[in-house]
Amino acid sequence: MTNRTAQTKFSLPQNSNLGLRDQICEMVSAAITTRVLSPDKRLPSCREMAEQLGVSRNTVFAAYGRLIDLGLVVARDRSGYYVNPLVDQTNRTGTDPIVPIRSSSESPVQFESLGLVPVENPLNWTSFPYPFIYNQIDPELFPVDGWRECTRLALSTTQMPAWRDDSVESDSQQLAQQLRQRLLSSRGIYANEDEILITLGAQNALFIIGATFAHKNKPIAIEDPGFFGARNAFNLTGNRIIGVPTDHDGLMVDAIPTGCQLVFTTPSHQFPTMVTMSQDRRKRLLKSAQTNNFLIIEDDYEAEMNYFNMHTQSLRSQDHNERVIYIGSLSKTVSPGIRLGFMVAHRDIIKQARIVRGVMMRHPPTIVQEVVALFFKLGYYDSHIRNIERRYKKRWHSMNDSIAKHLGMLHRTNSRGGTSFWLTGPPGFDATELSIRLRAKGVLIDVGEMYSLNGDNRSFRLGFAFVPLKKLDEGIRLIAEEVKVSLSKQ
Repeated sequence: MTNRTAQTKFSLPQNSNLGLRDQICEMVSAAITTRVLSPDKRLPSCREMAEQLGVSRNTVFAAYGRLIDLGLVVARDRSGYYVNPLVDQTNRTGTDPIVPIRSSSESPVQFESLGLVPVENPLNWTSFPYPFIYNQIDPELFPVDGWRECTRLALSTTQMPAWRDDSVESDSQQLAQQLRQRLLSSRGIYANEDEILITLGAQNALFIIGATFAHKNKPIAIEDPGFFGARNAFNLTGNRIIGVPTDHDGLMVDAIPTGCQLVFTTPSHQFPTMVTMSQDRRKRLLKSAQTNNFLIIEDDYEAEMNYFNMHTQSLRSQDHNERVIYIGSLSKTVSPGIRLGFMVAHRDIIKQARIVRGVMMRHPPTIVQEVVALFFKLGYYDSHIRNIERRYKKRWHSMNDSIAKHLGMLHRTNSRGGTSFWLTGPPGFDATELSIRLRAKGVLIDVGEMYSLNGDNRSFRLGFAFVPLKKLDEGIRLIAEEVKVSLSKQ
């Protein structure tokens, strides 16, 4: 055993969101795990570590105390702090296991491409000055204090029984009730308890639906261009996909082929063109579903984000024949990281979908469901929706004006809300090349190729929910400069 102070030079983690005490814990535990600090090695004293890191001795003392509680460090009277020698018991030979390095050509399993479309935004997208990418929200708009209060209440001893035990395949009754009373009723949808299922977002709901209906061996019609997440879910669950074109009124009902068992559509704001399905088109789609014996999957995302007082009726609210499976998500309104959504359908469908979900992961984390239920119950959700709708409305109009000013050379769809715009160049226009040049200038856009079944690469999407209002026009101006370069090459 040695009493010699470790010579390791420590530095706090960069870009950490943790407090100083926890950053020190993270730093020391990582050094122990990776064997930078060997078992029974003496750590710097509180004074020495504080001087190295530029923090107070009390902060280091608190961190060492926490590491002792975790069993990673031990304190010895009049000697100091040491790495707990017991942390090495999992490797009794005293040597690291040797892992053979294998080239890709030596892999014992050869995989063919599954044909899935990945989400390719860089992990550090928040560091870009102009991230015009979709499905992100402005973190400054999130009601942190309200969420913290709901979390505190959910962790209280009176609320703990609601999430502490195994819920088998059931959901939070409190959340289901709040969704039915507050959110679904605002869309004209009235569902019984056995007609709603909580999911890990809309994407999880689509996968569950795909798995539930795959055994019927009938194709699923999807919009083209359309949501690649739906295409991935249906492909991965063994369903055959058929594309149906869209126009200024949404999904073209007359183009739906016969023999389909399901038709997926995004009527509130078509994904990705953002057009809203007309009421006449909705009636024709519901009638076609009854006549041709198919079910409709209605993904009602961003229904709340309509800035012209023209809220349309959901398909589910007009469905009198139990033909619509309704999907909603809290990702676009509360936070993408919460990963909660829901589906509403006939009780027989929900019964089977619940079993399918149970095979995958039993149920979404109950404690998260309880926190969200309180978020609704205490009025935080309603207040939050009013706030982001007001803020996004300003950004939508600012984006609309900037696009008209700088990008008039491109065709844009006529949208009345949502959090993005869809732009298309002339034949020969390459949106992928444009995105590469823009990234070098700190601008991120969503390339349209991933949304098209035939690989059409003339379109791109600009999401504005994360970009500050004061930076929108400058970002659009930079995009316009590169668009002009692209058009000059044709």
